[in-house]
Formats: sequence, C-alpha cells, structure tokens
Amino acid sequence: MIEPHPLCTLYTQESSMKFRLSPITAAVALLSMPVSTLAQTAPPATPASAPAAKAEVPTQTVEITGIRASLQQAINVKRLADANIDVVTAEDIGKMPDKNVADSLSRIAGISVITSAAAGSGGFDERDRVGLRGTNPSLTQTLVDGHAIANGDWFVLDQTGAGVGRSVSYTLLPSELVSRVEVHKSAEASQIEGGTAGSINIITRTPLEFRKNLTFEASLGMVYSDLAGESDPQASALLNFRNNERTFGLMVQAFSEKRSLRRDGVETLGFFNRLDSSNAPNLVAAHPELAGVYLPDLIGSALFEQTRERKGGLVKAQFRPTKDIDLVLTGFSSKLGAENYNRNYLMAVRPGLINSATLSNYEITTGKNGDRTLTGGTFNWANASTAGYYDMISRDASAESSFFNLEGTFKLSNALTLSSNIGTTKGKGKTLSQDVVELAIRTDRAGFAINGPHSAPAFSFNNPSMTADWIFGTQNVVVHDKEDWAQLDAEYKLDTGMLRSLKFGARSATHKRHTDPTVNQGPGCASGTPYRVTGFDWSQPSACAVNGVDAPQNSPFAAASLPALSASYPSNFGSGLGSGFPTQIGYIPADALAAYNASFANRDPIARRSPFDGGEYSVKESTTAVYVQANLEGDAWGGNVGVRLVRTKQTSGSFRPSRDGETPDVSSLFGNFNATSDSRTYTDVLPSASVRLDITKDVVGRMSVSRTMTRADYTALSAYTSLNTNGMFLDNAAVGGGTAGNPGLKPVRSTNIDANISWYFAPRAYASVGAFHMDLASYITNGSFTATYPVLLGNTGGGGDVQLVDRQFVITGLTNKKATVSGMEFAFETPIGNNFGVGANYTLSNGSDEDGKLLRGNVKNAVNLTGYYENDVFSARVNYNHMDDIFLGLDRGTEYFQKGVGVLSASLGYKFNANFGITLDMQNLNNPTLVNYASDVQPRAIYKNGRQYYLTARVKF
Repeated sequence: MIEPHPLCTLYTQESSMKFRLSPITAAVALLSMPVSTLAQTAPPATPASAPAAKAEVPTQTVEITGIRASLQQAINVKRLADANIDVVTAEDIGKMPDKNVADSLSRIAGISVITSAAAGSGGFDERDRVGLRGTNPSLTQTLVDGHAIANGDWFVLDQTGAGVGRSVSYTLLPSELVSRVEVHKSAEASQIEGGTAGSINIITRTPLEFRKNLTFEASLGMVYSDLAGESDPQASALLNFRNNERTFGLMVQAFSEKRSLRRDGVETLGFFNRLDSSNAPNLVAAHPELAGVYLPDLIGSALFEQTRERKGGLVKAQFRPTKDIDLVLTGFSSKLGAENYNRNYLMAVRPGLINSATLSNYEITTGKNGDRTLTGGTFNWANASTAGYYDMISRDASAESSFFNLEGTFKLSNALTLSSNIGTTKGKGKTLSQDVVELAIRTDRAGFAINGPHSAPAFSFNNPSMTADWIFGTQNVVVHDKEDWAQLDAEYKLDTGMLRSLKFGARSATHKRHTDPTVNQGPGCASGTPYRVTGFDWSQPSACAVNGVDAPQNSPFAAASLPALSASYPSNFGSGLGSGFPTQIGYIPADALAAYNASFANRDPIARRSPFDGGEYSVKESTTAVYVQANLEGDAWGGNVGVRLVRTKQTSGSFRPSRDGETPDVSSLFGNFNATSDSRTYTDVLPSASVRLDITKDVVGRMSVSRTMTRADYTALSAYTSLNTNGMFLDNAAVGGGTAGNPGLKPVRSTNIDANISWYFAPRAYASVGAFHMDLASYITNGSFTATYPVLLGNTGGGGDVQLVDRQFVITGLTNKKATVSGMEFAFETPIGNNFGVGANYTLSNGSDEDGKLLRGNVKNAVNLTGYYENDVFSARVNYNHMDDIFLGLDRGTEYFQKGVGVLSASLGYKFNANFGITLDMQNLNNPTLVNYASDVQPRAIYKNGRQYYLTARVKF
C-alpha cells in the first residue's frame, strides 16, 4: 500500500485548521508529489474531524512525468481551488501534451481556438488565438507568470486590422517552455483586470523547483508538412543548475524551430457591389431583373506558401538567501520569421468590367436574408477585355515578443507576506516590404458558378492573356507594443473565525501601441522620370523618359521589364477542394519579383506616405489599480470576496484629411493630413465573490459572481476620421456623415455569474457540470453613433467667409451595445484499468447583442474527445476537437463566418530508459477543410493546409 504524501495529509486537515492553500500555491506544492502518488492516490477527502496539525509545504521539485501523472496533477489543483479553474500540465520537462499551447488548451471545456487573428487572413494549420466560452479572443486575457506579455502579429492584415489588439498570438509561445497553464473562468479581486470572459496564465519553471543540482534536457527532431512536402529541423534545450543549499539557481532554455507551410485555397473576396443603372447601365437595361443583385467581387485560385522560423529562449535566475526571501529574475525573447508568398489568380465580376459584355446562362439566388446574388453566368465581349487580375505578393514579415521581469516574495512574519513584481514587455509585428505586381487578365469570354456557401466556386477564362497592370502594397508596416508595470501585493493570515487571510495590493502599468510611418508603394521608373501618366494609367508604350527622350526599358509595364512566369503552382494544387477552377498557373519566383520591385516600384517615404491606407495610429494607456480580498474558510467550505478599483487614462491618436487653411502634418501624393488625438479617463469598480462547498468528500460545488472589464481594441480607439460635408453649409442644419475610429468607446464591462459542481468519483477521474452567464453592458460591435467635429463651411450661395464651426455627424464605426452570453459546460474524465483512460467535454454558448446579432467569436457548440494508453515505456493519445460555425467579424463589407470544423490529432511516445525517449506528434490528421462564408448563398473561401508530423528525440540527465 502506498503511504499518503504529506501534502495529502495537509489537505485533509484544512477544515479544522481553517487554513487552505491558494490555487496557485497548491499547484506549485503539488509538483513535489512523486509520480506514483499522483497516479495512484485517490483525491483527498475533507472530513470535519481531521486534527488541526500544521504542516510545512515540501520543497518544490519537478517530477511530473507521463500522461496519467499530469492528468492527476491537473485534477488535484482544480479540486482544491475556491474559484472555477482548469489546468493543463506538462507531461515532462519540455513536453506539453501538444506542440502548440493553444491545441492543449482546446481540451478544456469552454475553450475555443481559432487559426487566424481576425477575418480576412483566412485560416492556417496552427491554432493562433484562444477565446473563452464562445467569445472573441480579445475578451480573454493571456498572462505569462502572472504578468502581461506584449504581442506581435506577422500577417499584414492583422498588424493594423480591427479586432486583433487585445488578443495574444500563441505562435510566439513555444510549448517547450511551459510547466503548466491555468485557465481562470471566474475573476478574483487579486487578479489583473482585462479578461471579461476569463484569463489564461502560462506558467514557466523556476530553477529551484528541480530535484537535481544539474539538469539537462534537449530535444532534436524534424517536422514534415505533407502539403508543402518539406521536412524542417526543430530543436530545444534546457540547462538548469541549483546549489546544494537551494539558495541559488540558474535556468537557461533555448529553441530553434523551422516549419514550412502551404495553403491551397479558392477565395471569393467580397460581395459588396450591387448592380444598378448607374454602375452597369447596359447590363441592367438588357436584364432588368439584375437591378439590386449582389456580385462576387473577385473569385480566385490562391496559393499561399510560408517559412516560419521561431528562435529565442528564456533565462531565469532564482535567489533564496533565506527561507523568507525569494527573488526570481526572468528574461524571455521569441522571434518568428514569417516570410510568405501569396498568389491569387482572380476573375473580377465587377460592374465596370462586365457592363460591356453580353450575359448568358446566368443564375440569381435569393438568400435567407432576402438578398439576391448573381451565382453564375457567362460573359462574352466583342473584343478581348479585362476580366480578371493576377496578384503576386511576397512579404518580408516577422513578429517578436520579449519580457524582462523581477519578482520577489518576502515573508516578514508568520502572518504577513509581501510579493512584488516589476517588469517590461515589448512586442513587434513587422511587414518591412511587400513585393507586388498585379497583372490584368484579358479574354473574350469568362464564366463562373457558385456551388453553394461551403464549396469551391468554379470559374474560367477563354484563351486568356496577361499584361502588367499595377504595383501596390504598403511598406514599412511596423507595429510596436510595450507595457511597463510595477505591482505590490500583501497577504496577512488571520485565522480568525471564517476569515483565513486578507490580501491587498496595488499595480501601476503603462501600455503603448503605435505604428511607424508607412509607405504605400506604386509604379515608378527604373531611372528617369514618369511622364504621359494620368492618375492610375501607365498604359502608354513608354511611361518613362530620360532627358526628355522615351525610355521604354525603364518603364515597369514594358513587356521586357516584367519577369517571366517561370515557376508553376504545384501539380496537386486544389486537391480536395472541388473542381472547375484554374490550377495550372505560372508565377514569378519571389526573388525575381523582389528584383523587379527594387527597380520599378516607387517607395519614396515622403511622397508615398499614406497614413490612412497604412493604418497609422497610436494608443497610450496608463492604469492604476488597488484591491482588497478576504479569503474565507469554514467547515467544508471556502471562498473569497473582494473588490478591485481601476483607473484608466487613455490617449489615442491617428490622422485625418487636412481642412482648408490648415498647415498639414503630412503632405504626400495621397493628400494632406493632420494628426488628431483624443484623451479620456475612467474608473471601474470590480467586485467579486467566490464560494466553494464540499458537499460530500467526493462532491465539490462552486459559485462566483464578478464584475469584469476589457478595454477596447487598440485600432478601434484610434482617432482616425474621414468626414463627408456634402450639402452642409453655414446657413443650414444638415447633418454630415463619415467614418471614424471611436476613442470614446467604453471598455467591455460585464457582470458574470458562474456555477459548477464536480464529482471526483475515483483517482484521476471526475465529472462536472456548470453554467455561466455574462451580462455585457457595453459590448463593442459595428454600428453608428453621433459625434461633433469642427469643420470649415461656407454659405449656400458661396457668399461670405468660410468659418470653422462645430457640427454634428452620423459616424459609421464601432460602438457600444448591450449583449449577453449564456451557456453550460460538461466535462468527464476517467481511467479505464491502470493504463487506459478517456475524457470528454462539451460547451454550449449562446451570445447575441441587443439587436439579436451574433457576437464576434461566438461558438455555440464545442466538443472535445480524448483517449489515451500509457505504461512504463509506451504512451499513446488521440484527441478530436470540433467547433460549430464561428462569426469572425467583417471583411470587405460583409460578415465573415468559419464553418464548423473538426480537428484530429494524436501522439505516440516510447521511453527507452529514464534518460532517452522519442515522440511522434501528429496534427490535423483528418486534413480538415476550412470553409469561410458570408451567407447561405455567398461563399468566401475554402482552404486546405495539410497534415503535420513532428518526430522528436528527447534526452534528459
């Protein structure tokens, strides 16, 4: 029989002692338990008659190895917590259950993970963002070791796009660094504010946790991506030293991971054009039934290829000169090289292009919302005309994140403990260059057919030819993200009645996010100067001159200037997506395209600067928070009650077009612009209360009520303004229109109720059911609002002086609305015999705003199934995760959904001895198809990313 571990004894004494470890302390302390104890000891009981003996928490060591031990660890921490918490723990040093932290989190009830930051970027093979309870990932706060981490995005549309700013990209966080991940589904006053739906805390190791004085762990492997057909190296290493006295330790971790990615897709880029007599008079006159019909703007065969190289490391020094003082100094850096090449061979169903054609074999389909859409047709032109475009875009992209942090714990007496945390974190997303050329596709006949919202559309050209059409692309997109913070907390143990301890503290932070000046490139001359160029028309035989003499060799669109399409789409492009779309397509190699742009693109940083098109903005937030929290304990119950007071000072800046008579801050070919800013200060009072009730020795119930908040996304707060004053004069009261950022957005404030009951019916086993409700008083969504702006106006007849006056405008943009999210969670986990085990969870979430519209990020149904086998040398795990359709936001003027999809993954492990083993991790085994759509008759994209296989050898001493 196995003797109970001292910690098990400690936990059985909690009712009489009126002393209980916090969830975080319990998690750390449980790491000291031997594997055999974790795997075989039943969950601790809590009889009221337990003796009131004190016990010392054992010195921390890391000995958690294997699937069963990590699952027992997670269950123990969950059971001991007052609030609703879930935990995923590493199976060994450097070995999380999955290669990606987000994949591991997807196994927890209430978690939804998506493969892209926002609408518009499509979907990739790696989980990137994490949301809680069917909400937008921006409403879930991600921390590392209890503090903020600055973010960087590699994809250009995510770097300055709306809806991205508050979420964190998990592609920068390698799983090898993680000891455990805590998911807090209910708030406490002592937690940093910012997670309306909840928070995720990624915990790294500390040097004095390790059992041995010197520990070395390394992994070396390869990843094979079957669609890309490439194998790439992956390596990581850890070296930890601690002295015999456990007063000093130093841990160094490093990683270098390369991966090739290929995504095949067929995209439909928007349905925002509607036919009418003004934009297509000939076509509508010939077919009156086409009036008011939506058109698919662009339909294309899209090939995306990328090489991702993630490099970095973590260094941590720990000083414990006495048992009452503990200092930890941490530095972390992660950089992701993400060069990518996107090619899209597109048919353009645009009014201006198809108006001169005759239309036959067409079909109009009416959707459930009543909108009519042209879902098929053949266009014939008398002469070869532009019927499409071919975009080739190669990007020098990267992302990075780092932090430097000093935390300390000082036990001033048996009753009073102070803890401090001071640090800084920086993130950066960069697209330094976009090498681009757009070719016009000309033909006398083209046709398309939309095959429903969940299938690839078909399209074709008759004997197409291509000529150079344009050079575009924003350059020097650099988004900086930084936060500095200082925090002081105290806990005073009282052991007075039901008041176990009192926690109180303060935190101050400054967060800044801003962009560098951007450059919006266009065509230029290799040498000499442009001439015979009007607006966007560079179609003259020679558009460049040297000393007044034609120089066609210097023109970007001369036939001799354009590089050859010497490479081709892969022979299996589009396999599994459908049929009827072009697949045998040539393209310019990336290096040749870069050389072409270096010679023929105009990237003048002054003349080509466009603050609007480049998405330039800045946001600064200074926050101060104080809190007090009482931790309570009684016979067979515990909990906490507290309040957090937060003051936020917010300043946001952007650009607007200059008004007549103003001296511009920026003047370029795109116009004159002036900087604009807005400042505001607001205070939030965030009360919270949680209670845990030990109903029986095996059944635990929890309930919590809290007030939470998440500040608006950074891009949403930008003071960008574009006003339309048509019809407005000094002598009338006309109201103007326009679009603008909304620096007056309130944070998303919510009142949350959470209830859960769990039955721990056997070792490594539990079943739970829970319900949750979020009453979001100020959810942020698309809408309109009225605002006052200063504008220069004259009189109707033109007489008198122009005057600067304040006038009202109805602005289209983001605004606050009421919303609710309600749902239930079910979870089950149990071993089968000594070596097998299964787990399952299901989440139901219904979210809508006051108008009945879906909330961004809402997933109604999500299910996760897991099975495993493990003995002393061999382990195997299989996992299946399925999410319902998810609303990702707006893109190109239309709603953007991702169809429900399931993902199958598996892992195998073999341990040759205590020091050496191999693992095979397999992701996306079912080769999932990602489908995006706008409505029941309007498809947006269909993608395949293929499967990934990670073979890794691990050594540990």
